[in-house]
Amino acid sequence: MTAIKHALQRDIFTPNDERLLSIVNVCKAGKKKKNCFLCATVTTERPVQVNVVKVKKSDKGDFYKRQIAWALRDLAVVDAKDAIKENPEFDLHFEKIYKWVASSTAEKNAFISCIWKLNQRYLRKKIDFVNVSSQLLEELPKVTEESVPSGENQSVTGGDEEAVDEYQELNAREEQDIEIMMEGCEYAISNAEAFAEKLSRELQVLDGANIQSIMASEKQVNILMKLLDEALKEVDQIELKLSSYEEMLQSVKEQMDQISESNHLIHLSNTNNVKLLSEIEFLVNHMDLAKGHIKALQEGDLASSRGIEACTNAADALLQCMNVALHPGHDMLHAVKQQQQRFSDLREQFARRLASHLNNVFVQQGHDQSSTLAQHSIELTLPNHHPFHRDLLRYAKLMEWLKSTDYGKYEGLTKNYMDYLSRLYEREIKDFFEVAKIKMTGTTKESKKFATLPRKESAVKQETESLHGSSGKLTGSTSSLNKLSVQSSGSRRSQSSSLLDMGNMSASDLDVADRTKFDKIFEQVLSELEPLCLAEQDFISKFFKLQQHQNIPGTMTEAEELDGGISSRQYNPGLLQSISSEKDMIRQMMIKIFRCIEPELNNLIALGDKIDSFNSLYMLVKMSHHVWTAQNVDPASFLSTTLGNVLVTVKRNFDKCISNQIRQMEEVKISKKSKVGILPFVAEFEEFAGLAESIFKNAERRGDLDKAYIKLIRGVFVNVEKVANESQKTPRDVVMMENFHHIFATLSRLKISCLEAEKKEAKQKYTDHLQSYVIYSLGQPLEKLNHFFEGVEARVAQGIREEEVSYQLAFNKQELRKVIKEYPGKEVKKGLDNLYKKVDKHLCEEENLLQVVWHSMQDEFIRQYKHFEGLIARCYPGSGVTMEFTIQDILDYCSSIAQSH
Repeated sequence: MTAIKHALQRDIFTPNDERLLSIVNVCKAGKKKKNCFLCATVTTERPVQVNVVKVKKSDKGDFYKRQIAWALRDLAVVDAKDAIKENPEFDLHFEKIYKWVASSTAEKNAFISCIWKLNQRYLRKKIDFVNVSSQLLEELPKVTEESVPSGENQSVTGGDEEAVDEYQELNAREEQDIEIMMEGCEYAISNAEAFAEKLSRELQVLDGANIQSIMASEKQVNILMKLLDEALKEVDQIELKLSSYEEMLQSVKEQMDQISESNHLIHLSNTNNVKLLSEIEFLVNHMDLAKGHIKALQEGDLASSRGIEACTNAADALLQCMNVALHPGHDMLHAVKQQQQRFSDLREQFARRLASHLNNVFVQQGHDQSSTLAQHSIELTLPNHHPFHRDLLRYAKLMEWLKSTDYGKYEGLTKNYMDYLSRLYEREIKDFFEVAKIKMTGTTKESKKFATLPRKESAVKQETESLHGSSGKLTGSTSSLNKLSVQSSGSRRSQSSSLLDMGNMSASDLDVADRTKFDKIFEQVLSELEPLCLAEQDFISKFFKLQQHQNIPGTMTEAEELDGGISSRQYNPGLLQSISSEKDMIRQMMIKIFRCIEPELNNLIALGDKIDSFNSLYMLVKMSHHVWTAQNVDPASFLSTTLGNVLVTVKRNFDKCISNQIRQMEEVKISKKSKVGILPFVAEFEEFAGLAESIFKNAERRGDLDKAYIKLIRGVFVNVEKVANESQKTPRDVVMMENFHHIFATLSRLKISCLEAEKKEAKQKYTDHLQSYVIYSLGQPLEKLNHFFEGVEARVAQGIREEEVSYQLAFNKQELRKVIKEYPGKEVKKGLDNLYKKVDKHLCEEENLLQVVWHSMQDEFIRQYKHFEGLIARCYPGSGVTMEFTIQDILDYCSSIAQSH
């Protein structure tokens, strides 16, 4: 083991400036026996670092290599497994537990003892030594740095010093002294005992000389002792004098203590007087209300501006006096209690007087405003409340004072204001809406009263019919679709007078002035309500000192209302007491004061929708614009919320108008005796689209109109095809061609971007059915010729060569000549003339497609002529058979027929 230790020191630790102190041969517990060495080392440089190093023999040779090293300061526990019995196993607890088995118990104990000593010497760290014999853990002798020469205090002491400390080299002086000593004794090297004896004798001689020297100095010691005795006597005399002086100064000290105590009492008295004066001044300055303020609170004029200002200043001064932060103990003073009671009485008295005066102002405002209602009932305007708000705002600071001092009276004033003003606004708004209804319907005063009575749905229907009868206007722009049937243009003109007698008109005949008039009236209504609500909300915020916030909880956004419906807006009288925030209080006050606005607006909207369902377009645009404007001003305002709720109703009416038009398309029935022409709902869509484009120009809710367009145009497409399939008098292709041409022309003229795909589809359908109708119609003028050549093409399709078709019995040259002779130019012209008349009967005059269709037929006839000539040239070559008319003849026939008609 010694040889291994020296080899490890030389090969591994010396190059790293380390000293090897202890070594143990180990292997890991429970695994395949692979031996290695655990080494305890210290560095030779300061500060000293202590490590535990694992060294393993290399697999490729006989040399050793350093595998892993742990710092001793990271070691937490050393577990020897058994402190009594010999056991080679032990555990070292670093960042994890390492289990080892030593080659012998002696090596394990020596290694653990070295670890314990290194810990005590260098680390002073409490490492837990578990199951370790107490004999191994002997305390190291405590050596002070003073008793150890410099350079020697770093050595490890204890029972195993030779294992810890290596030989230290002598310095130059020590070497010189030893050499001199050894030169004086030549036999020192050969006879060490004789040399030691000589040194001992010399030491005894030195000790004797020292003793004699001490004894020679006894006389001097005695002289020193005498001097010390004399010094002690002098000290006793000085102490006696100091004692007498102290007795003399004792009386002076007592007198000075009395003077000091007297000065302290005088200073304490002065301090107390200053503090008392400061407290009195504080109470006088902060709790003394001027007589002028008291008089203003008791007798001040609350009607004049000067009196209101004086009362406001006095109320502020009173509030400051009552809210002064008293020092501890002030509230126990009798004078302070009296003053506080006086302030409370003044506050209560002034609060009663202020509340009574403001209640009288509220009542007077109701009477004053009532006198102006008659004047405003003639015009479509709402009374202006600005003068009333201006007068009341003079009391705003007093209301703030009342809110902070007596909330009960403040709340009572709030309720009274809402009660008086709600009745006043209800009268004004109802009269205002009655005037609007009269202007919309043009009814008499009696009719107006009838229109405002409570009624059920049947009564509403009866009232609507009477209103429409008196005004001479139709009940809805699309109502005629339920009763108009498809008829010829001539019969439609002949029946127009009878339809007017029935009180039904087509949408195109509706008086545009009436719609413009309704639009202006509705805009006027919204323009009057908007400033009224905003002004009242602003006044409430300023007068009652309530802060307006951007977002009011409990209100629904426009999108939420469109999805979930109109929220309940019923006012709960007891709710005001439970409102915790000012924003909710503003909202509840506005709901109570203007509780009639939303029902009246809904009634007006219902009336406008009954007068003309197209009015919902005007109302949707106007209402959307005002909602957008109100939200830009204040999204949380009562006006924004209310208009948003009403906008939901308008949007529903608009959707209902679209649904009704689609339903009426589906219910249209055509006449079996007259030609169809342009279907009523196609004309209605044209009118609707033209009107909507003029109304929704630059509107905020263009998306709603685009969705309606898609629904309507799909309905028009489906029902045009349905009517065409059911038509008996007019061919299906004619119905499809004329109506889709009309739709295409309408969409091209209006340039509706969302219907570009439908416009292309309408054009395609128009083109397809025009071609189909032309091909079908041209089969009749040359019917036999058509059948003959169809048979020729069938034989060719069956595989017969074109040159051999003439050898077929049914299709030989003689049969061809026979068929051609049946269609001389005169007969062809006669057939074309009959075809022109038939087409004229099929087509309607409104769309004016006759010449377009006739020109298409001319082109198709020429194409067929060329096709027939080609077949004759291929199938009957060299026969000399030709048609009895030419292409020029066809052009002349068509031109002369068109001109003659």
